[in-house]
Amino acid sequence: MNKKFIIKTLGCKTNAIEGQIIADELFEMGYSEVKDYKSADIFVLNSCSVTSHSDSQCLYLLNRAKRENPLIKNILTGCVAQTLDLHKNFDTKNIDLILGNNEKLELKKYINKIFEDEKIKNAGDIFNIKEFNYKIVKNPYQTRPSIKIQEGCNNRCAYCIIPFARGNSRSNSIENVVSQINFLAQKGIKEVVLTGIHIGQWGLEWGLELVDLLCEIEKTNIIRYRLGSLYINEISAKMLEFLKNSEKFCPHFHLSLQSLCDKTLKNMNRNYCSSEAINIVNMLYNSFDEPFLGCDIIAGFPDESENDFKITFENLKSLPLSYIHAFPYSKRENTPAAKMKNQIKNSLKTKRVKLLNELCTIKHKEFLQRNKNKKHEILFERKSAKNGAYSAVTRNYIKVFIKDKRDDLRNTLKVVNMSEFSEIY
Repeated sequence: MNKKFIIKTLGCKTNAIEGQIIADELFEMGYSEVKDYKSADIFVLNSCSVTSHSDSQCLYLLNRAKRENPLIKNILTGCVAQTLDLHKNFDTKNIDLILGNNEKLELKKYINKIFEDEKIKNAGDIFNIKEFNYKIVKNPYQTRPSIKIQEGCNNRCAYCIIPFARGNSRSNSIENVVSQINFLAQKGIKEVVLTGIHIGQWGLEWGLELVDLLCEIEKTNIIRYRLGSLYINEISAKMLEFLKNSEKFCPHFHLSLQSLCDKTLKNMNRNYCSSEAINIVNMLYNSFDEPFLGCDIIAGFPDESENDFKITFENLKSLPLSYIHAFPYSKRENTPAAKMKNQIKNSLKTKRVKLLNELCTIKHKEFLQRNKNKKHEILFERKSAKNGAYSAVTRNYIKVFIKDKRDDLRNTLKVVNMSEFSEIY
């Protein structure tokens, strides 16, 4: 009998890639995908554990699946599954199979046993995994698919549980990455996004740097590529010089800043200071023609005083940023930050996030205004069924919408003058 599955993936782009790999494996096993619990035989929850809220969300989804279909088999995988021993009071009664972040890429080894009413937990010690587990998405549905080039993280930021969910840094080989990119290019893909847990640590185990991989990507048949989130002090002078001269690189940076106050950065166990970060952001802006410069900022980290927040705010205000992704500090059990004194009230975190979001709106409008009369190459993506407008994206990550009666524009490129558009995003 043809079995059916439903899958829900939470969290980052890396998890999204792995969710597609899981789905591909289920298709190969003869499963078909459905959208509701009642008609599914199994429910795969590919979880995220970046905040404590994620635990509650996972429990809600697992319990809902069993409530709507008592016969469904629940599979919990991803970061919550890997760190389950660190999660207090996580009720596993409605889970039939638990797979860690490495084991989930080998789902077919375990899945049949759950239909024999055998509950299994298989989340090995992630720190024992030394090699990159190379799997690819064979038929990506995105116009700009992501390629996983790296796994894990060697840093130990005070607020973060992810190294315990993903292990130490492991790198995909140059040969694998290049092969995958050329495979996608042959299928007509014009742009790929290089992603991972900490891509700036790519190649460390071989004495290589990320720029060494980028040099090889430059030789592939892909037309455009962009980078996932980068640690600010891993953008070396060598890397910057290479990117400035690249014909394929999209000038779009998302920077993992988290704070621009030295005291807070020290408490976070970040290994750079605010002046270093400020210098690099300015250097990036001056090296490209209106690059997209986004960043992550945590508001209300333990012991962040009003003056500490003001320092971060004023430093951000002075920078040529395009976007600020601000979010409140979320207490994560079993991390050093959770035990720190002077935890900030939620109301104050909310107030600080609001101020950062208002600054973000100003910064983004200024960025769009500076691009208003420039020429940009756009990549057509989806066509809306509602109004027939295509969404498209520039190399520096501006989104536009174009109405066109043709049905064949998806995944094509065109140079346009941004003044043609009444609205850009």
